[in-house]
Formats: sequence, structure tokens, C-alpha cells
Amino acid sequence: MPATVGKIPGGEALVGGNLAGNNDFNNQLQHGIVPVFLFVLGITFILMLVAFSSITIAATTIGLNLLSVGAAYGVMVAVFQHGWGAGLIGTTAPGAIESWIPLFVFVVLFGLSMDYNVFVVSRIKEAHDRGMATEQAIAHGIRATAGVVTSAAVIMVAVFAVFGTLSLMDFKQLSVGLAVAVLLDATVVRGVLLPSVMTLLGDRNWYLPRWLSRLPKHGGPAGPGAFPAPAEPAPEPTPVTPPGSHA
Repeated sequence: MPATVGKIPGGEALVGGNLAGNNDFNNQLQHGIVPVFLFVLGITFILMLVAFSSITIAATTIGLNLLSVGAAYGVMVAVFQHGWGAGLIGTTAPGAIESWIPLFVFVVLFGLSMDYNVFVVSRIKEAHDRGMATEQAIAHGIRATAGVVTSAAVIMVAVFAVFGTLSLMDFKQLSVGLAVAVLLDATVVRGVLLPSVMTLLGDRNWYLPRWLSRLPKHGGPAGPGAFPAPAEPAPEPTPVTPPGSHA
């Protein structure tokens, strides 16, 4: 084509078909993936900052969610490009990951991880605002949400695992990436890494710069001692019997 039409002054040749369409799709995807990543990360940070009035919680959420996404990418590469356990899902390797899968997995996993994170951190912040020490609030929040997070994760993993039984390679890759990432996110990330990181940070979990102090407060003012624990009722005074009186 370049050797013929390209030699004609002003000549232009348009190529169609699946190959040309896929090439245009991949080019468009390549140019759009960075803005989508930045948009999702930025919106997540702002929402968590406003919801919990803590810049530390917002940053921690971003970091832990990225760990879940990174785990999903690593598992997909191991299975579909290196062939580790590929026979278990009825495929062979080496192969390639569909170009739209990484972006789709990133968006879906960030939404699911946000749900689990909000469940856990909300209970922790509520306990802390009522006067619990940070470590006690973390333990209380993990215990209070363990059943909800685990049940939701089991349902999602089961649904995504069904996709792995389909014949299309797109669905197999989607199934492996999402199922493994949700499982790791609900167990390792939310059950181990989140409480560990928050315990290490201590009261710095509730840090908010002074220039952001006008953000709306949810659940009461943040910070230790904002909601002191209710005091025990004072004992009733013992009635005094006047001298000379009879009971």
C-alpha cells in the first residue's frame, strides 16, 4: 500500500477490517488509561478525605487499593503469560492479556475495595469518636465488620469464578483477576494490612491539616477524647438516720 498509493501526490488510503480496528482501539486505550487512573485515584482520595476528615485515611486507602490491583495484575500475568496453573481453568500459555482487561479490572476492583474499606474504617472511626483509644477502636472495627466483609467477598468471588468456566479467553482473564483480587483484598488487605498500618500510625490516622479544618465533620469532631466514654453513675448516698429516731 505505501509503495503504490503512497507514491501518488495527495493520495490517501484508508484501511479497514479487524486488524485496523483493533489497532485504533489499542491506540485510543493507550492514550486514555493514564487520565482514567488519575481520575479514579483523585476522586477516591477526595471522597475519603471528606468522609473521614483525615488525609492519612485517604492516602492509606489509595495505597491499599493499589496493592489489591497490583496483586490482580500479577496473578493474570503469572497464569496467562507464564502458564502457572493455566490448565486449571482450561487454557494454555504463553499467551497475552486482552488490552482492555487491565483498565476494566482496575476500575471494578477500586470500587469493590472502596466498599470494604468504608465498612471497616467507618466502624473504627465511630468507636474512636466515642472515646476508644485508637488500637481498641481498630480491634472493635475489625470484629464488627468481619462477617459483612467476608460474606460480601465470598459472594463476589463465587460470581467471578463462574466466568472462568466460560470458553471466551476475555472472561477467563476477567474471572481470575477479579476473583483473586477480591479474595486477597477481603482477607490479607482488610484483615491484616489495614489494621496493621492503622495500628502503626496510631493517632496520626486522624491527621487533618489546619488549612482543611473547614471540611464537614462526620460522626462528630475527629481526634482523641472528642466523645469521652460515659462516666459511671455516682453511688447513691446512704440515708442518715437522725439521732433518737426509730427505723
